[in-house]
Amino acid sequence: MTGDSTPDTADSIDPVTLEVLRNQLESVAEEMGQTLIRGAYSPNIKERRDCSTALFDAEERMIAQAEHIPVHLGAMPAAVEAVREHDPQPGDVFVLNDPFTGGTHLPDVTMVSPIAPDEEIVGYAVSRAHHADVGGMTPGSMPAGAQEIYQEGLRLPPTRLVEGGEPREDVRELVLANVRNARERRADLRAQQAANERAEERLAALFDEHGRETVLTGFDAVIDYSRERITEEIAALPDGTYEATDVLEGDGVTDEDIPISVTVTVDGEAIDVDFSGTADQLAGNLNAPLAVATSAVYFVVRSITDPEIPPNHGCYEPVSVHAPEGTLLNPEPPAAVVGGNVETSQRVTDVVFTALAQAAPDRVPAQGQGTMNNLTIGARDGSFTYYETIAGGFGARAERDGMDGVQVGMTNTLNTPIESLETEYPLRVERYALREGSGGRGRHRGGLGLERSVTVEKAATVSLLTERRRHAPKGVAGGENGATGENLIDGEPAPAKTTVDVDAGTTVTVKTPGGGGHGEPAADDGDDDV
Repeated sequence: MTGDSTPDTADSIDPVTLEVLRNQLESVAEEMGQTLIRGAYSPNIKERRDCSTALFDAEERMIAQAEHIPVHLGAMPAAVEAVREHDPQPGDVFVLNDPFTGGTHLPDVTMVSPIAPDEEIVGYAVSRAHHADVGGMTPGSMPAGAQEIYQEGLRLPPTRLVEGGEPREDVRELVLANVRNARERRADLRAQQAANERAEERLAALFDEHGRETVLTGFDAVIDYSRERITEEIAALPDGTYEATDVLEGDGVTDEDIPISVTVTVDGEAIDVDFSGTADQLAGNLNAPLAVATSAVYFVVRSITDPEIPPNHGCYEPVSVHAPEGTLLNPEPPAAVVGGNVETSQRVTDVVFTALAQAAPDRVPAQGQGTMNNLTIGARDGSFTYYETIAGGFGARAERDGMDGVQVGMTNTLNTPIESLETEYPLRVERYALREGSGGRGRHRGGLGLERSVTVEKAATVSLLTERRRHAPKGVAGGENGATGENLIDGEPAPAKTTVDVDAGTTVTVKTPGGGGHGEPAADDGDDDV
């Protein structure tokens, strides 16, 4: 084993009890998520489920997670580490979003609560949710042109929102005074707090059912089990060093291609991922904190190994990630980062997949759309803020076609239903359909992208943060590339990354990329769309 500093406890608990506890701990994380989704007010959380929940032990090791957003979950350990540096006590609740102190980007607000059913901290409940606005220079807090983090919104280092069981209303009001649509933010913060409270209730119930020591022993056992399983999978990969490079299509300040380079070393039961050679940190906002890059790497490793392995700290221990300070994937403040979480993370996923395809070609699909297609529309008076990531094509796989119109890579959200969107916002959906012919041809076809057209019925600010508008998602093994994406405002081409004020009646169209094909197309394979 590598990096194992805990006693081997996997054999100290019988397999049946271990399996029961594992499922119960995962159900705690899932129930946290359901509590958050049901209690939230904003459509971005209650409809799109742009949120994640997880359970950690007292040493900040992830014990269980809900099946939510990969870019949220893999970066959560940094948030717990940051909170632990502030001497958390039973009854405290911390809130944070600072990307340089445990966060990802400012709209992702994280809440961390010590769990202490018997007055001793035995773990932490963590919820992370993308709030539709956290202040900053544009409605929705996703400005394409930001060049420093101060322009992106309110920045919160780990701060007590509840202290010793007593709410800090002064802190809550400070936060709400710096965001648009404070009523919605207040409700979403309460939903996160309720989710964390549910974790302590459920863990206390497990203590009553199994006994405190059995449950705590179970923490170690589930981690050990996952570590053993993942190291077996890694050991089955051929040892070697694998390299790849891909690019981002500008950062909102420049349109020049920006390289991301990776060297992946598989050595026995360990994987080391080094991003030396990647571009220096940018003037624009596609910089990504190291925790985000690490999260993307974890996602790739989990994707090429057995999906039945329980996702927890044990899966991450054999994987190390490095990026030089002051670079795109490890920027120094006050770098702007809002696009790094959503777009750069996608390219990190692509480039690590490309490298590991050399070691496990049958496990790696052709490239998917490689972007979240971030669309934000909001009124400057704060009356509404709509945010959506729009699905696209999944890359074809060795044995089957890619999926059509799905979230790819580091996001795992739903769409906003048209009925909800038109009820909640002064917006009208003109078209929402698959893009025929957008999937790359091959023995197996790439998934189709989507077209979504929305008319704004009130003067508003529109922000777009998108990728794969110039470089198509690549096919593999002779498969053809997927179609590039396209942005239009009233039918005229719009940049991949832009923020503009528009009048009522303006129509914004986003055409998302298709996935690459896999394998040589058959000789008689035409341009069929299905």
